[in-house]
Amino acid sequence: MTNRTPVVVIGGGQAGLAAGYHLRRLGVDFVILDAQDRPGGAWPQAWDSLHLFSPAAYSSLPGRPMPAQPGTAYPDARHVAAYLTDYERRYDLPLHRPVRVTGVHRDGRFLRVETGSGDWRAQAVISATGTWWRPFLPAVPGRAEFRGRQLHTVEYGSPRDLAGLRVVVVGGGNSGAQIAADLAPVTELTWATGRPPRFLADDVDGRVLFDAATARRRALAEGRTDTGGVASLGDIVAVPPVREARDAGLLKASPMFVRLDRDGVVWADGTRADVDAVVWCTGFRPTLSHLAPLGLRDRRGRIAVDAMGAGDALHSVAGTRSVAEPRLHLLGYGDWTGPASATLIGVGRPARDAARAVADLVG
Repeated sequence: MTNRTPVVVIGGGQAGLAAGYHLRRLGVDFVILDAQDRPGGAWPQAWDSLHLFSPAAYSSLPGRPMPAQPGTAYPDARHVAAYLTDYERRYDLPLHRPVRVTGVHRDGRFLRVETGSGDWRAQAVISATGTWWRPFLPAVPGRAEFRGRQLHTVEYGSPRDLAGLRVVVVGGGNSGAQIAADLAPVTELTWATGRPPRFLADDVDGRVLFDAATARRRALAEGRTDTGGVASLGDIVAVPPVREARDAGLLKASPMFVRLDRDGVVWADGTRADVDAVVWCTGFRPTLSHLAPLGLRDRRGRIAVDAMGAGDALHSVAGTRSVAEPRLHLLGYGDWTGPASATLIGVGRPARDAARAVADLVG
């Protein structure tokens, strides 16, 4: 059976909901297809101690401020999931779940969205599937022969799962620092990073990062000197648990090891250590396999996008519309699909621009 609708949004997380909000305001008929069986996108899957970098008021989707979480300035993942659940209900967004999209195909003047429960024929598609569902594991020699436990960020739950073990946490970004801080008090911890960790100043949180990203986007759009944006400030936000572990001397980074053997890790100078578990905090890649039939991805695994030409100089820096397939927009995969579009506070603007372009396209 083939269903028909002007617009299909793929993904019911924060980016898909933001797109839905703006499409609803513009009076465009659409559906949101979400592969998960419950609201909240990836947030219900996050580890127990994960908190936002910003206060609730600075972590909101368009139209509805996130309420503060009692007892903490920085909401945890459960609070975010509850907020997203309330958001889709408040705006009565047309979610269909669980519906897994297996492919998007050209079909004459339309795009055909193939799912396990029937196809959808649409004039435009907004892909907002994020990155959480495609964890990246580096090709470290010996990884296959290591007999201990290996987890990616997506599989980590809480310190009690690894308490008392010899653990290596790999990764010098925020996830690596937060999980290392989580595990330091209860494990024999080694924190392995590719370069010495760069902590941001203690008073820097998501509000400052968003302002830095916005300033860089504006400078580039106006042809001024690149400010460096967030990268110029550091890599790790010193949220309270990270700050406490760092100040207590529990977050001491080691160089990245060069290989694993059956029982542990080996460094470049031949030093080795027995290890019970490795936690790979090594990032993610865009979840774009459903777009493979369109043949749009480049060697980096990305799809070339451009700005919508809405008359704002800031739009010249990044956009959401596929260059090769203008009926397709990509939202929430990182700065290449709209500045800060992978964040709660940042996704609203590119979602608005994508929705406007789609509304123009479907007439």
